[in-house]
Amino acid sequence: MVVNDSLCVTIPEPEKLNLTPENIPLDVLYEDEHLIIVNKPVGMVVHPAPGHYTGTLVHALLYHCDRLAGIGGVERPGIVHRIDKDTTGAIVVAKSDRAHQHLQAQIKAKTARREYWGLIYGSFPSETGKIDLPIGRHPKDRKKMAVVTKGGREAVTHWQTLERLGNYSLMQFLLETGRTHQIRVHCAHQGHPLLGDTVYSSNRSLKVNLSGQALHARQLSLIHPISEKPITAIAPLPNEFTKLLQVLRNRTN
Repeated sequence: MVVNDSLCVTIPEPEKLNLTPENIPLDVLYEDEHLIIVNKPVGMVVHPAPGHYTGTLVHALLYHCDRLAGIGGVERPGIVHRIDKDTTGAIVVAKSDRAHQHLQAQIKAKTARREYWGLIYGSFPSETGKIDLPIGRHPKDRKKMAVVTKGGREAVTHWQTLERLGNYSLMQFLLETGRTHQIRVHCAHQGHPLLGDTVYSSNRSLKVNLSGQALHARQLSLIHPISEKPITAIAPLPNEFTKLLQVLRNRTN
């Protein structure tokens, strides 16, 4: 038995953020002192990563928001969830540790509702359905994700056909989980990849120029971490998506 023993714990000083704020315009859908929801444009990476050390959403947020540095992490301050570089739409960012923890808990508990709209090749056989297939690293191409039989993580995507447009379909997707490239991988695995997805669409082509895949985080619904009131933010469709949708409708008619 040890008597009068003591344990000394040294807490290191907070690591300084080595990022320079950048004056990049933001399309703000909602903002208060606790959180901000923005409509992310195509081509913008959410946080710094190899090959993307400037021009990210984090750099823009550090310029736009006071006291964001250090919230939830050094390189990803305030980031609660992510959206692919070439996917557009609503993303929430916390402005305090309390808000960050609360919002992340909502994502983990699947109480936050994340609705996407996407344009796919072909059409699903029914109007609604669910894809429940695990996702992990592609066994041959480590830069890609894939539906895997071993070592994958649970991935569940709910889908609804909003409009059939000849050889294409406008879809609504609801995420139950948030795996990397989840909607893109699930759709491609079903034989209906997203238009403009050069990574997972394998030799499919459409004579319309797109800056990225036709996938948009249209609506984000959550509970405010402080007031506990519901918040719903709707991100308008980007011009490219709207124009492509009109082209497909014109072809169908």
